[in-house]
Amino acid sequence: MKIAVISDIHENFHNLILALRDMQNRRIDQILCLGDLMNAGIAKVLAAQTIPCYMIWGNNDGEKVDIVKACYRENSALTVSLNTYDFLELGGKKIFITHYDDLAIPMAKSSLYDAVFYGHNHLKKTETINNTIVVNPGELCAQKTGISSYAIYDTDTNNVETIELENIITLKSDLVKEYLEQYNEQLNFRSKYSFK
Repeated sequence: MKIAVISDIHENFHNLILALRDMQNRRIDQILCLGDLMNAGIAKVLAAQTIPCYMIWGNNDGEKVDIVKACYRENSALTVSLNTYDFLELGGKKIFITHYDDLAIPMAKSSLYDAVFYGHNHLKKTETINNTIVVNPGELCAQKTGISSYAIYDTDTNNVETIELENIITLKSDLVKEYLEQYNEQLNFRSKYSFK
């Protein structure tokens, strides 16, 4: 089973569509969305796909009622969890998904899961902790790092591949980068390292 893992879309329809087209070409069986859609329009796009998508909440998911309504549309491919984390079994693998990195690492250390996926800090990373694959697919929005990426987890081979998309759109500019670096302490962002 091939599972695409996406996170931190932040209203970037362009990059989401690029990722969805790439997933169709790669014959993805399931999408896991780790939150931060920001608006219901993104949920409607996910709901309209032929690939089923399971979503957990992030810290930037406004319009929750409309996001949930997208799940209940006729022929919707989107299902939404009640939480910012969840426990799944897909392709014979035990998987823990969360929006937050500070939940991901302890769950990986428990050795109860084959794979743990998280987002939130926008920094793509793949590592192994106690024989558990731990992956942050990076950000689809390319807002902080300038890179739009997602991960593919193959449950048959137990391998992960990170895909960096081309022809993306980003709001990261020199002006934004300079401002965020200059006022990093005052802004007190949780993911301050992604601005460097």
